[in-house]
Amino acid sequence: MVKNFSIAIDGPSASGKSTVAKLIAKKLNFTYIDTGAMYRAFTLGVIEAGLDPKSEEESNSLIGKISISFDEENHITLNGKDVSQRVRENDVANNVSYIASYKGIRLHLVDLQRKIAKNKSVVMDGRDIGTYVLEDADLKIYQVATAEERAKRRYKENLEKGIETSFEACLDNINKRDYIDSHRSFCPLHPANDSVEINTTDMTIEEVVDAIIEIAKQRGLTNGK
Repeated sequence: MVKNFSIAIDGPSASGKSTVAKLIAKKLNFTYIDTGAMYRAFTLGVIEAGLDPKSEEESNSLIGKISISFDEENHITLNGKDVSQRVRENDVANNVSYIASYKGIRLHLVDLQRKIAKNKSVVMDGRDIGTYVLEDADLKIYQVATAEERAKRRYKENLEKGIETSFEACLDNINKRDYIDSHRSFCPLHPANDSVEINTTDMTIEEVVDAIIEIAKQRGLTNGK
């Protein structure tokens, strides 16, 4: 019987978690779970419903009324529609930290995330994976980088996707999200006590992936399916 393993990758916005997690999952033949995209999809659901993302009461009213999942190609879907591109746009980016701070919504999405991770080996990235969602993860990584470097990456990513933005707007969004994520009352952003911190400011994606894969191999996390 093949044992299932879990790798948790946490860190602030635009620290490269999703890109790294996808590559690690592919190399180890694990399933990648993009929790950030789930919160973005819920945020989009709130916006499309004409509700105020800054209102916890209004946002919570959608719990159980919208469907969020991943399709066969691991694209995020909202009520069956692929919204992978839409959830990266500015109106969602500027409001997702409010949605992610609401306890009711977090509990709802965490339940979905744990169900996915229960029967397969996964790489999951987010803000509180190692500290809350998968407290017993076999490997916990806390990935960081300077705010300026993260804004530079997000700016480049948006341009490549055709999303109009500016470096200054990206930096402002990064700083705002850092504050909200680290100061929320329920499961604030912080490294787990048993996590391995990796500062990616001066590292390439390949270097970060190789570093984490090496740690995973040292811990014997290479036979999951």
